Amino acid sequence: MEKTCFDGQVAVITGGGGGLGKAYALLLAGRGAKVVVNDLGGSFDGQGADPTPAQLVVDKIKAAGGEALANYDSVAEWESAQRIIQSAVDNFGRIDILINNAGILRDKSLHKMQIEDYQKVIAVHLDGTFFCTKAAFSNMKEQAYGRIVSTASAAGLYGNFGQVNYGAAKMGIAGMMNCVAQEGARSRINANTIVPTAGTRLTFTVMPEDAIGKVKPEYVAPLVAWLCSEGCSESGQIFSAGGGYYSRVAVVEGSGVALDPDKEITIEMIAKNSDKIKDLKEAREFYSAMEQAGTILSGMNKE
Repeated sequence: MEKTCFDGQVAVITGGGGGLGKAYALLLAGRGAKVVVNDLGGSFDGQGADPTPAQLVVDKIKAAGGEALANYDSVAEWESAQRIIQSAVDNFGRIDILINNAGILRDKSLHKMQIEDYQKVIAVHLDGTFFCTKAAFSNMKEQAYGRIVSTASAAGLYGNFGQVNYGAAKMGIAGMMNCVAQEGARSRINANTIVPTAGTRLTFTVMPEDAIGKVKPEYVAPLVAWLCSEGCSESGQIFSAGGGYYSRVAVVEGSGVALDPDKEITIEMIAKNSDKIKDLKEAREFYSAMEQAGTILSGMNKE
């Protein structure tokens, strides 16, 4: 199999100073990419700033003969997110790859969660992904090429106690990338979502200690790098990765029941058909909201 390389390509990785971001940066740089390692260097809950983590990754890349630049701007504001992307263009002439990986945790039950805890997590994860993606998209569109990989979570897809803020942000990111994939298709811009399971400083607080070593960030990196490669045609997809396990994740919709809208539809009719409504045996995927709406409007399976 031909070796995948990124010679001449420029990658921006947010949250690249440690954990998953560090693994992505080292792998891409080792395959020839010029990398902007972005990391504010704050604590896991979004406090403070420290340039050390990003610089250490850059130093490691350079020591191995690669090219890299550290950036310490926050993803959570539009102006600073623009500076992250511009640093790639100013120093390396372009941006081919964006990996939205920066994140924080402020886990609390809904009853105890402060409004600030919700807003800060949304700002870093959801807003940060939007800001960086928007800033990079124009450059990618102009050069008619780009690869965007953003980070969701099982907490968003399936739910997790004490992570209402985090789960909301992560599910929002999946929806965002589905839309970006459609907008970028004509310009050869692929946008995908990764659902990683890895032992990082964010998961140390929620993952059993004996599991940390089995789900190293390095096990997630090859799938992310594949999604960033020119030879990968996937777009608008969600992939799960962790501990050597890799799988595509899909939102599906059952065949359902189509009741006649020209007649009265009652609560009792819904209750009577609830088993058919819930049935996923003939479930299917939709690749756009318009496709799903078309199925509803067609009146399929009307009873």
